[in-house]
Amino acid sequence: MNARIALAALALVACSKSSTPSEPAPAQQQQPPAPTPLPPGHATPEDTTPKEGPRMIPAESYIRTYLTLFGGLAPLDAQAALQGKDGVLLFDAWDDYLGTLGMPDYRFETPRQTRTNALMLATFERVGVALCDRALEHDRTTQPRLIFDFDMPAADLSQADFATRFDVMHRTFLNYPAAMAPTDRTSRFYKLYQDNVKLHASQTGSRFSAQEAGWASICYGLVRHPEFHLY
Repeated sequence: MNARIALAALALVACSKSSTPSEPAPAQQQQPPAPTPLPPGHATPEDTTPKEGPRMIPAESYIRTYLTLFGGLAPLDAQAALQGKDGVLLFDAWDDYLGTLGMPDYRFETPRQTRTNALMLATFERVGVALCDRALEHDRTTQPRLIFDFDMPAADLSQADFATRFDVMHRTFLNYPAAMAPTDRTSRFYKLYQDNVKLHASQTGSRFSAQEAGWASICYGLVRHPEFHLY
């Protein structure tokens, strides 16, 4: 009897719930339209995410650049040209530099250096200085000129005359006009040129004239420039 009463009570509850009007479903919220992608060639938002520090690309790329700057010579021909024929060894041999340039040496199971370090930069600068000196010796006597593709008057240069010649070298090493540099690079290099001309004018026994030494120092500065080595 009690079971029948319980079943009857459950039936009444079910009927009362079914007779209660249901609440209306909430209205669906409208989603904002997706942003339209920018057409090609238009400005994109600035990327401010953290980046890695400046680093070097593989050593082979720099060696290829040096060989190109030296007239497209093969490595052993460039080595002979860098050594010179007068007994003044500005450059020894590639084997003496490859390890410090970060390249692997499979004879001794030495792996490739994967991180840029000060020794790598110093070695590339050392090779670059040898390139500058030998290129200056070549360009003052032989055609076509490789690096110093302009005349070098013995008289003092105004900043305007210096700027046109400096721009030639700047484009060679850094691949864009000196006037587009983020700072007044021409004025700073002009002072470097003047300081070295004055320094060598008071010395004797130099391989270069005072003006040639000044232009050699400009080459040193560009071949050591961070824009040339790091990215």
